[in-house]
Amino acid sequence: MIRKLLPILGITFIDIVGFSMLLPILPYFVTHFGMSAEVVGILMATFSLCQLISGPLWGNMSDRIGRKMVLVISQIGATIGWAMLAFAPNILWVFIARIVEGASGGNIGITQAYVADLVEPKERARAFGLIGATFAAGMVFGPVGGGLLFSKFGFAAPFLAASGLQLVTLILTLILLPESRSKQEDDGEAKVGLRDIAATFTNVRLSPLLVQKLALSLALYAWYSVIALYLAGQLHFNVVQTTQYFSAFAVVNVIINAFGVGRASNKLGNRLMSSLGLALLVVAFAFTPFVHVWWTVAGVMLLFALGGAFAQNGLTAMISSAASDREQGTVLGVSSSLDSLSGIIAPPLSTGVLSRYGSPFAGLASLVMSTVGLGLGIRNSLVQQEVHRAAERENLLAESVTTQN
Repeated sequence: MIRKLLPILGITFIDIVGFSMLLPILPYFVTHFGMSAEVVGILMATFSLCQLISGPLWGNMSDRIGRKMVLVISQIGATIGWAMLAFAPNILWVFIARIVEGASGGNIGITQAYVADLVEPKERARAFGLIGATFAAGMVFGPVGGGLLFSKFGFAAPFLAASGLQLVTLILTLILLPESRSKQEDDGEAKVGLRDIAATFTNVRLSPLLVQKLALSLALYAWYSVIALYLAGQLHFNVVQTTQYFSAFAVVNVIINAFGVGRASNKLGNRLMSSLGLALLVVAFAFTPFVHVWWTVAGVMLLFALGGAFAQNGLTAMISSAASDREQGTVLGVSSSLDSLSGIIAPPLSTGVLSRYGSPFAGLASLVMSTVGLGLGIRNSLVQQEVHRAAERENLLAESVTTQN
């Protein structure tokens, strides 16, 4: 399996090295223009709004024209958008740059669909874990590199480096990445249309999972949007220390995604693994007000890494398995759009709570949403068990009638 995934894993790694250079620096870049923490949240929400609209459309398009072409479009948009940030003279320019990147279509859902094309459903949790490990491995180097470039050359340098790395991924995709959907497969299937996007939300197998995914995404994006500000307020971290924290977290994330997710999925199943992950997130967010020294930071980091990896990969694998092969791009594009919707709703909420009540309460919104997600996971498990019991009763009744006849 790993050999089949090597091209997409390598390209994703380079992509994330560039992306992760920006993640811890962007909030400081916004405040550099004299803006408040609320503007940081609004900027993230604007980017997410563009991806909310474009994500399902590009996912649907990838089911029709192939994954590779859509990845190329996304990479072109990111190259342009990140280069624009390097020359931004004001906050309006920053917003335009993020709109360009967001509208070009995020590649997370397309990457997941590409992977789903190559592996069997029972292997998808492990495969998505490898993609998660690749993301995390890129974030080991990106934040440190971005922090070093910022400390020596200012804000423009990490933005230009990220744009250059994105250009590299574009070239590698064009040259090295094979298309995952063959023409023979496409000719043998009914064509996917735009109406399939709306049908995703009415699918009885998919809709409960998508609602739970939304709750999880709200919890995670609320936390992502305040973590740099939380570390600054709670522990007085500067930009370089924040990038070092991101890199340390990424190392832990690589290990868990590469070696823990597959084992947990095999032993627990994706449904139980995702619920365990949400439970760990609840504990992590409940503990955030009490973080004051290094070992408490490390404890929350470990809980958050375990919880996020188990919950994200377990739910994504269940969503992918509930979709047919012909609509993987559409369904996973819709799934990734829930991240975008969360990026609109959650950042203003969590940054607003932090601004009003202080850094100890930065994880409050995430605590509420992860608790809701856990409750939904338990409910979905009970419903699924009842469905299985009903199916078993029907089978027994059918066997009894056959025996009597």
